[in-house]
Amino acid sequence: MNYKFCLIRIIDIFLSGFIILILFPLLLFIYLLIYFKYGSPLFFQERVGKNFKKFTLVKFRTMLIGTKECPTHVVDSSRITPIGNLIRKTKIDEIPQFFNVIKGEMSIVGPRPCLFSQKELINERKRFNIHKVTPGITGLAQIKGIDMSDPKLLVETELIMIKSFSIKKYFYYFFKTLFGSGFGDKVIKN
Repeated sequence: MNYKFCLIRIIDIFLSGFIILILFPLLLFIYLLIYFKYGSPLFFQERVGKNFKKFTLVKFRTMLIGTKECPTHVVDSSRITPIGNLIRKTKIDEIPQFFNVIKGEMSIVGPRPCLFSQKELINERKRFNIHKVTPGITGLAQIKGIDMSDPKLLVETELIMIKSFSIKKYFYYFFKTLFGSGFGDKVIKN
């Protein structure tokens, strides 16, 4: 294993643990708020991991229970709860994914993990060996506002990120996301 990737794994664990610890009061508040309003505060979904390995991604629930499982960019915005809308805009819904990072299923920076039903995206990623990279919470595509609705553009952008990846770029993507760039997949406006 390359020293750069060992170092990134250490940084992933340290940063994720720090973020979870420092934001624990907020996480607890959001958890309870969603629990008392909607009953099920966390959302679990099978995603495509490194080398097509299946893993369960965890997020705060932002959509109504019973919303059809599909890519976010094809979900009707009326399915997003008022609380969900707020926590999506502030990216708070993504914070539980730091547990996926600690478990080694994700990195903080990498290609966003897709659903197994997103065959076109999976095939594009396979063509360019992107499936060999650990998926991440954020990356170049996210800070540029590119979502999974355009698989070819997404993969082109992921390739640029992967080919030029460095520790410096890792922190660049992390801080750009932290300070407001990229707000995840778009949803269909009703």
